Amino acid sequence: MDESYSMTQLAREFDLTTRAIRYYEQEGLISPARRGRTRVFSARDRTRLRLIHRGRSLGFSIQDIREILELYSPRSGDRPQLVHLLQKIRERRKVLEQQRRDILAIEGELDRLEGDCLERLSREDSR
Repeated sequence: MDESYSMTQLAREFDLTTRAIRYYEQEGLISPARRGRTRVFSARDRTRLRLIHRGRSLGFSIQDIREILELYSPRSGDRPQLVHLLQKIRERRKVLEQQRRDILAIEGELDRLEGDCLERLSREDSR
């Protein structure tokens, strides 16, 4: 018998809201079965949810995650998916490196501004 999971179980396991899980379902990233009004998630849904959660925590967009998930095929194996994932990782790394440079520049500017303010306050206090 295949394992099944409730939305509450998965929400707790992945520290997600049920709203987030419903959103991933609405986006077509997971496809739970229904028993009446209750969603029943399969092991496949659980695995995909783990991958979605990991992708989101790394800053990938829903579209990026969708593309990666759609490339998996039991017949062709993981290669196309892995090649695409490597491309997305490299793109994400470039964005993060630029953000790091931007943050360092902003911190430098804040340091200069803070120094100017402290210097002016010091002059005011010495009057």
